[in-house]
This record gives sequence, structure tokens and C-alpha cells, in this order.
Amino acid sequence: MLEAVEGSAAIAKAVALCRPQVISAYPITPQTHIVENLASLVADGQLRAEMVSVESEFSAASVVLGAAASGSRAYTASSAQGILLMTEVLYNIAGLRIPLVLTCANRAISAPVSAWNDQQDSMSVRDAGWIQLYCASNQEAVDTTIQAFRIAERTELPVMVCVDGYILTHTLEPIDIPAQGQVDAFLPPYRFSRALDPVRPISIGNLVTPEYYAEARYAHHHALLRAKDEIEAADRDWAKISGRRSGGLLSVEGRDDARIGILTIGSVIGTLADAREEYPDRPAKLLKLRSMRPFPVDAIRQACRGLSDLIVLERALSMGSGGIIGTEVRGALFGEPNPPRVHNFAAGLGGRDMPLEIYPRLLKAAEAPTPTRFEIMDVEMEKLPETER
Repeated sequence: MLEAVEGSAAIAKAVALCRPQVISAYPITPQTHIVENLASLVADGQLRAEMVSVESEFSAASVVLGAAASGSRAYTASSAQGILLMTEVLYNIAGLRIPLVLTCANRAISAPVSAWNDQQDSMSVRDAGWIQLYCASNQEAVDTTIQAFRIAERTELPVMVCVDGYILTHTLEPIDIPAQGQVDAFLPPYRFSRALDPVRPISIGNLVTPEYYAEARYAHHHALLRAKDEIEAADRDWAKISGRRSGGLLSVEGRDDARIGILTIGSVIGTLADAREEYPDRPAKLLKLRSMRPFPVDAIRQACRGLSDLIVLERALSMGSGGIIGTEVRGALFGEPNPPRVHNFAAGLGGRDMPLEIYPRLLKAAEAPTPTRFEIMDVEMEKLPETER
């Protein structure tokens, strides 16, 4: 049954339905409401879990690493500088192949200080070895959180569920919160094949000499590639229970004869879908990238066949280089016969509004004789000093 729930509260309810045994997090806006709601559920006796208060995000990540490695289902959440502070541990969690779930409530990175949304935080750790799944709505955030625990535990890889701060976390939306029986039917009790046990002592995280390090990286890389199948399977299986799909790795909407596509990630897909209805004479396919890691090369190639132009719109950038997703899309299309021209834009950095009018502007840009390699499209040049223009 649909109920109006704030995004953060809905995510907390989804986490609780997955029966985590250990939760640890340090509050940072816009993540705070998620763990605040979980703390209330624990305090009220509605969730049987150990809620561990810590002094930093580094400690929060360390607690859930140890908990999951010891055989407990574990969860944490963070944002922005908090993600950066726990970066060392994020690499350790992934490198040790520890299955747990983290919600990243996406927020811009300082300096300058910003409390608003973009996706620079999660993009900054895209190569840490985590599965990264991005949500377009709060309903997707609920469903993806539940799927994430199963994906993590089947692949023995951590999963980062990325939701746009404020735009999703602080917005009330009609959401179908699943029943406990539905989640139990989908997600079995936590089992970790290498759980630390004093009865059968083993070591993890040992020093690896050059003779073995490359093999460890090879195994980790290929585990992420194989995770594509688990991501798709989890989405299909959850749809059988809930009646909803979140898009697997990549989903496509639009007329089959559309020759222009717009690929994007996160909540802006909703803005573009609404804008397409406002401009019915300008049809375009919308490609929703849900999985940033593993990157769905084959799905992108398939979705781009028949397109003349592909616009990649992202909410982060690689300083001194340009687009992050755009660069990877170009790499994915390398060697394809008759690939579309790729136009790469960033917009909405630091929470700047992206109105419906962004849709015709993007389509207009696709008419340029030379594709735009990368551009921040909503910069107001008059606000810059002359030396920076």
C-alpha cells in the first residue's frame, strides 16, 4: 500500500526490513535522517540490531567492516566529506571482499563548502572496488536497498546505493514499503563464507607481495564484471515479488525511431521524462544508467544502436579532464560500427536547479556540427572574474 514517506525514512525502513545486525554511521547532512530513523527503530524495539555510535566516518566504516567480516549483516551511510574521510576503509572493505551495504546521500564536495547535491562524492570513489547503483526515485531507493543486500552477499562485494541528497532524501513521495514477508522471501539470512571465527582462526588483509598482488586485483576486477548477472537477477527476482523493476544495469525509454538519446544517472531522469512530455515534437530516448560499477559496456552498446547522437548528462566531473561518465561511454562505444556522436555535459553542480528547459537545450546542442567533448552547460560567465572566463 502506498504511503507518503520522506525518502530518508523510507530508506531506513528498507534497511530495517533486511534485518541488519550491526549499524554504524556518523551523522552528516543530507544522510543524517537515514541513520536517525534507524536509531529510532532500534530504540523503539522495532529493529533488533546493534547501533554503534562513533566519532567519525572512518570509524563507522571500520565498525561495519569488522562486523560483516565476523558474520553479521552490516550497514552504514554517509555523504560528501564523510565519504572522503572513510575512503581508506572503503578500499579495504572492497579489497577484502566484505559484503555490506552503504547508502551515499549524494552531496557536493568542498571547497568551496556546499551542502547541496551533486554526485562528486560517490564518483570520487568509483574505483574503490564497490558495486555502485544509482536511484532515480525514492521507490527505487527502497527497492535497490533491498536488492543491494542480496547482491552483496552473493558476490561478496560491497554495494553503494547512491541517492541524490535533498532531491530524494528530504522529499515526501508516495512509496510502497514492502512487507517483511516479501523481503524475507527474497533475502535469506546472512552467511559469509570467510567469516572470522576463533574456533577456526584465519587471517584476512595480510601483506601481499608483488608475486600475488596482480592476481588479487585480477580476481576483484572480474568479480565486479560477473556481478552484472547478479544485479540483473536481483532486479528480475524482486519484480516477481513486488511487481516493480528498477532498471537492472541500464534501462531505455522512448520511441524506437528516435535518433537522439540522452544518457544520465540519478534523479534528473525524472526531470527529463517530464520535459519530454512538455516537448512532444522533440522525441528522444532516455537511457537511465543505474550501474556505474560494474560499468555496463554491452548494455550501452546495445542501447546506442540506431542512434545518430548520444547526449551524456552528468552531475560531476573529473577536474582537468572533463566528463566522467562521458569518457567511459566513449570508451564503451570504441570499435562499434556507426557509433553515435557523443556530446558530454555536466549540469546541476552544487545543487543548481535543472529546469525542464534543459531538455530542449540538450537537443539543440546535438545539432552542432562538431560534438561537444565536455562542457559545464549552466555556468553563468558574468559571475566569474575576467581572468577565469
